[in-house]
Amino acid sequence: MSVKIYHNPRCSKSRQTLKLLQDQAIESEIVEYLKTPPSAEELRQLLDMLGIGPRELMRRKEAEYKAAGADNPDLSDEQLIDLMVAHPKLIERPIVVRGGKAAIGRPPEQVLELL
Repeated sequence: MSVKIYHNPRCSKSRQTLKLLQDQAIESEIVEYLKTPPSAEELRQLLDMLGIGPRELMRRKEAEYKAAGADNPDLSDEQLIDLMVAHPKLIERPIVVRGGKAAIGRPPEQVLELL
């Protein structure tokens, strides 16, 4: 079994989730999304798998959220997705994908439902 994890090594929850996967002997394709940001199409697919809207995938407490104008309630879903592509730091982390389903590792144990 293998999964893909959108990972930020500087984030404790992301590190904890990756360790949880490793402890379960789950092979993981690690995508450091700050270095290799997902495309708008990839984000749309992740949102579909997660069953949430773009704003729910955004880190609203990041300084960039307000600085990038993401706090504007009039922005469309596509505009929010474009902001996440331009500012990947806004994307909630970690995201684990397996078999057409995804989960956000907050808390890390939440990804176990994919396994």
